[in-house]
Amino acid sequence: MNTTNQVEDQQTALITGAASGIGYELAYIFAAHNYNLVLVDRIELKLKEVAIKFKEEFGIFVTTIVKDLSFSTSPQEIFQELQAINIRVDVLVNNAGFGIYGLFHETDLTAELEMLQVNMVCLTHLTKLFLKDMVKQGYGKILNVSSAAAFQPGPLMAVYFATKAYILSFSEAIANELEGTGVTVTVLCPGSTESAFHERTGMADSKLMKGKRMMDAATVAQIGYAALMKGQTIVIPGVINQILAKSVRFTPRKLVTKIVRNMQEDK
Repeated sequence: MNTTNQVEDQQTALITGAASGIGYELAYIFAAHNYNLVLVDRIELKLKEVAIKFKEEFGIFVTTIVKDLSFSTSPQEIFQELQAINIRVDVLVNNAGFGIYGLFHETDLTAELEMLQVNMVCLTHLTKLFLKDMVKQGYGKILNVSSAAAFQPGPLMAVYFATKAYILSFSEAIANELEGTGVTVTVLCPGSTESAFHERTGMADSKLMKGKRMMDAATVAQIGYAALMKGQTIVIPGVINQILAKSVRFTPRKLVTKIVRNMQEDK
């Protein structure tokens, strides 16, 4: 863990998966709005580079924690490290996550169990740990990054789509529970976003990706941040994504699943 350039009397945002993509862009926005940051990622060198950049550009206090969130012990370790140096988290951004592409009976089980840990279990664990203090102090914000994938089954990415559905359902439920406490929960459900995600998952050549104009990560992050500040529960960036998410409610599930399968298949 590394800390730099502390500024007193500022709120602190903790962001997982902060070294790249939507997580980085969210961290940049929080820094620009004078938040101190706790940045969590497993890529140490990139995380340090980000911390130095934000320190120099915004003069804020940045704490970096290098953790592999696929380990079940990581959330408790993060929480205890911050308690040890008396850092209170006012905003929790559960952004870290990854996907796996392929037929479920052919994909790697170990990788999928790690995905379940990162996408769902770690998110739930961190929320549980930091939420209690937020409720006690009567203020706090949580942003959980889900996906437009949360609204339908996803053949060829069955486990990934299911994890995103969990995040959506979980976030909506606790947002309701927290009404009147001063704590809000927002779930961000972006569609396909420009990042290294599609190359990592192996779906860059799918029909879904071919010729598609994707929203950039900075735009998605700005929409998510604005919704978080308003206390909005669900935010789906992009009109087309909003229409698609709503339309699946009125379409037979079997047909929806077939359409998603067709879109996800290789060209």
